[in-house]
Amino acid sequence: MSPTIYDIARLANVSKSTVSRVLNKQTNISPEALERVLKAIEELNYQPNKLARALTSSGFDAIMVISTRSTKTTAGNPFFSEVLHTITARAEQEGFDVILQTSKNSQEDLQKCVNKIKQKMIKGIIMLSSPTDETFFEELDQYAIPVVVIGKVDGDFKNVCSVDTDNYHDSIKLTETLLNKGHTKIACLHAPLDYHVSVDRLAGFKDCLKQHGVNLPQEWIVNGGYTHETALEAAEKLLSGSELPQAIFATDSLKLMSLYRIANEKGLSIGQQLSIVGYSNDMLSFLLSPPPDGIEVPTFELGHAGSALLFDKIAGKSVPPRTIIPTTLGY
Repeated sequence: MSPTIYDIARLANVSKSTVSRVLNKQTNISPEALERVLKAIEELNYQPNKLARALTSSGFDAIMVISTRSTKTTAGNPFFSEVLHTITARAEQEGFDVILQTSKNSQEDLQKCVNKIKQKMIKGIIMLSSPTDETFFEELDQYAIPVVVIGKVDGDFKNVCSVDTDNYHDSIKLTETLLNKGHTKIACLHAPLDYHVSVDRLAGFKDCLKQHGVNLPQEWIVNGGYTHETALEAAEKLLSGSELPQAIFATDSLKLMSLYRIANEKGLSIGQQLSIVGYSNDMLSFLLSPPPDGIEVPTFELGHAGSALLFDKIAGKSVPPRTIIPTTLGY
């Protein structure tokens, strides 16, 4: 049976409240009593119960990580697993636990956040995506708890800051690479427009074509959904028409993988018969042949910067409301 604070008090010959003050690092303790308590803790190999400490102090040393998406829509998406790994590594360095939250919808997500805030279970929140409906941020902002969003935040909030890449202008640069190769028949396989990242990437693509006077059929702008299945269906649709595009712009790695697979099944040579550009990562560049042209999303940098901002805010430091991580165009 694990020792309790009663066992420590008995061995150190002090009151239970004195042991509690030592565990909570309070200063109103005599040097003699402090020494006896610390010695008893060491002898008994006492491991403090986190829940008990949270109920008598400032709460858990924990942060919450939420995706604001269901597990069905994030499964298999390398961005979420990679950025989560970076965040948990930083939290471990800071001595914080990580609570990973998933929910069926944003309202359930919000309620879970509020409950944990009120129970002092968390000291900060990192959101792995940024919904276009910023009601979520407005609700959290009133609880005066640090919130960092990996993605775009349009509104001005007191306790919410963001870290992101410049998705709009990155998409313009990507689209221009296709135009510079002489392509004018360009399609786009994009994600649902519920999140700022998807809206900005599609807007950059469309605006670039408009600026260059290039028109394209509406059926060449296809929503690929969130899952492998929906992305494959959309890629199949794009590459099965009577007239095929010369090039396709993919707004995330899931769409990129789907296009490579369907093109292979149809015997289309990427780089020769079909150009594909999009947002990728190191692993896809290693696995896919030929390596995809485009922008590698700086997942590590986003996770590192996001977690650094959060722990700075928890420590009471001043942080910028918006941080932009630069990207590199490779082709």
